[in-house]
Amino acid sequence: MESGFVAALGDWRSRPGPLGRALAAAVREAVVDGRLPAGTRLPPERELARSLRLSRGTVVAALSLLRADGWLRTRHGSGSAVRLPARLTERTTPWSLDRGGAPGAPLDLTLAVTAAPHDAYRAALARAAELSAPLLVDSGAATAGLPRLRALLADRYTRAGLATRPEQILVTAGARAALTLLLDHLHTDRTAPVLVENPAYPGALALLRARRARLLPVPVSAADGWDTAHLTAAVRRHRPRLAYLVPDFHHPTGAAMDGAARRTVAALADRHELTVLADETLRELDLRTPPGAEPHLAGARVIQIGSASKTLWSGLRVGWIRGTADLVRHLLLSPLQAQLAPPPLEQLIAAELLGAPLPTLLADRRARLREQRDHLAALLAGTGWTYTVPAGGLSLWLRLGDGDPSAAELAARAAARGLAVAPGPHFAADRATLGRHLRLPFTATAGTLTRAVELLRGCGTV
Repeated sequence: MESGFVAALGDWRSRPGPLGRALAAAVREAVVDGRLPAGTRLPPERELARSLRLSRGTVVAALSLLRADGWLRTRHGSGSAVRLPARLTERTTPWSLDRGGAPGAPLDLTLAVTAAPHDAYRAALARAAELSAPLLVDSGAATAGLPRLRALLADRYTRAGLATRPEQILVTAGARAALTLLLDHLHTDRTAPVLVENPAYPGALALLRARRARLLPVPVSAADGWDTAHLTAAVRRHRPRLAYLVPDFHHPTGAAMDGAARRTVAALADRHELTVLADETLRELDLRTPPGAEPHLAGARVIQIGSASKTLWSGLRVGWIRGTADLVRHLLLSPLQAQLAPPPLEQLIAAELLGAPLPTLLADRRARLREQRDHLAALLAGTGWTYTVPAGGLSLWLRLGDGDPSAAELAARAAARGLAVAPGPHFAADRATLGRHLRLPFTATAGTLTRAVELLRGCGTV
């Protein structure tokens, strides 16, 4: 253990400054680079001092620095082990900010993504490795998904009031993979428009534009939700065959579709032969206390898309389609299906996390997001910007004041000061509207959000 630990530190003695600080810096870099995996136990202080040819006092000083900064966990009777500090495992801003990056490195708030549940993920990874032996004697060819994961997902839908059998589930490499597969199968009439929301999730808009789909936008607002009268008129007049909707904490407005609107959409789908793709990626991120109980957007012509990316971690590329068993059989025949299926080990990890640990993980995630949402809202008070605090999701959808420049201009000014934000037109189905809007995710830590708002205030617009 000693020789491996010492070798992982490299040529640390050439660093300037006191040896204790140089040793601490070398350990930090080795953990970040993966040369010292989180959880690696350190040799006892006396043995480590002998191996490094240092005084024990120098070693104690280095370990004290690491412990104070969160890079070392010490338990009585168990020794010390290296770890990633909470500010890294709980944040989603660029790592360069914590790795001594150049001054002025940009804060990136263009991504509304959550940090991984670090300890739970590592435990699930270890458990998945233990269970992987049967997979290694299999062909490894893509299927509809591991039986255990399909059964778990079907049971979750059933317990939520939407009776589902495992054969109605197709596991994919994330929600965008699911949407890609569904569009390839369903978007066959290029003369009919595809109904989308405005604003809308940019990833879905990009997939639709790549297929040269004609988009039929219907408005959604953070305060009022879906204009069902407008939606009904659009369906009757333009006869879309396909719709893509985000009914649960809509991205980016955070709006939650109420029961009446869900019934209206399902009835329209049945009456006008409209297939609705309901993206439920954000459904679990309900920040109300207690969480609400809206039913799934469901019906004979509604297909649900789910994902572990927002609930757990965007790096866990596991999503799924919930439809009829016949639809799943047809999708399995697609040449794209094998390319859009996640590796078996990823599915094992997802099954571990979506099982017994999920309630605890969700409670923790919701509490953190709720706190960060409220912190961001408080920071923006008095700016002249208007917004509705969302009941769930990952971001605030802001409307700029009449005296402010456009969202694109504000984003450009912010970028010049080291902050990247996403202006409203990025979410517009027509690429042109929403020029007075800005999306600010609250997925970063309170300190990062504070710095971001300070930079925005410094742009001379608020």
